[in-house]
Amino acid sequence: MTPKINQFLKSQQPATPFLVVDLDVVQENYRQIDTGLGADIYYAVKANPAPAILECLVKLGSKFDAASINEIQMCLDVGAKPSDISFGNTLKKPSAIEAAYNLGVDLFVFDSEGDLDNIAKYAPGAKVYCRLLAENGSAEWPLSRKFGCDVEMAFDLMMSVKTKGLIPFGLSFHVGSQQPDPHQWNWAIEDAAKVFAQLKNQGVELEMLNMGGGFPVQYRGPIDPFEHFVEAIEASLLKHFGEGNIPALMIEPGRAIVAEAGVMVSEVVLISQKRKDAPRRWVYLDVGMFGGLAETMDEAIKYNITTPHDGGPVGAVAIAGPTCDGVDILYENAPYELPLALKAGDRVIVEAAGAYTSTYASQSFNGFEPLAEYYI
Repeated sequence: MTPKINQFLKSQQPATPFLVVDLDVVQENYRQIDTGLGADIYYAVKANPAPAILECLVKLGSKFDAASINEIQMCLDVGAKPSDISFGNTLKKPSAIEAAYNLGVDLFVFDSEGDLDNIAKYAPGAKVYCRLLAENGSAEWPLSRKFGCDVEMAFDLMMSVKTKGLIPFGLSFHVGSQQPDPHQWNWAIEDAAKVFAQLKNQGVELEMLNMGGGFPVQYRGPIDPFEHFVEAIEASLLKHFGEGNIPALMIEPGRAIVAEAGVMVSEVVLISQKRKDAPRRWVYLDVGMFGGLAETMDEAIKYNITTPHDGGPVGAVAIAGPTCDGVDILYENAPYELPLALKAGDRVIVEAAGAYTSTYASQSFNGFEPLAEYYI
């Protein structure tokens, strides 16, 4: 809760649920990351593609990691240069590759021969980088199985890039979203360095290593300061690449830039018990998994929730959304406790909700309106 958001909530009373984001915090987070690793920042647009955020980041000199042709267009619409956009999704239709290329985008990721062939056909002469499989141990939102290929396949694919009329530019990996362990980058950097060296021995010299995102933010549990991640990553780069041999670096932070800049405000719809001697209450909010809190799936991301009654006696609760779908339960196993004085009609605040909320919200499931958004 920043002073700007606090003042907004005092002076404005929009209908719930809604998201409010402090753009000053977006700027502060970007600057902290920008001065840390010495890497080009490609903001992960999927975290929150609001025009106000993209405009803010363009002014700061950010580049952009886009997952679709629509995200690419969003960036261009607010003044981003095509040369500052990476088409960072390994799953792309040929029509999307061609459209991006025609708009001037010339940097594409791939992790399979099929995608590489499509890039060669529809974006001739483009720069490409191959995504490696990476362990996502300890990440709260893992990404390990769906994306990437092993180091042997990455070597073979990168060896074929020039023959397809493309530029072999680099490698990438992602250690999982909301990754609290600074040392998880080490194993992926080690794999990448091996492929860099193997390719160099065959006359293919890569220029860039994209280390993805994953930098965690403060939800309920403690996290290491960003400086610890910088120290661990720099040590790994020096260990595996050697002094003077570290390639140009890219990172794709999204959550780390926007999550803590925003809060979601929701109204308590109902509080009930399943039986008279139930050990906990059920608290139903007017926002749930289908309204923007999709990352509570499997109770992965555990948001901190504050209420007007904080400081008083508390009791165990399960927390659920308002829809008629049985999976719309946010927390049933995690040990959440909320004030006993909490009642229907109270407004609660879901903290650090600036990332992966607004665009996860369904358009009209059960007839509920999409999450309203305010950028201040």
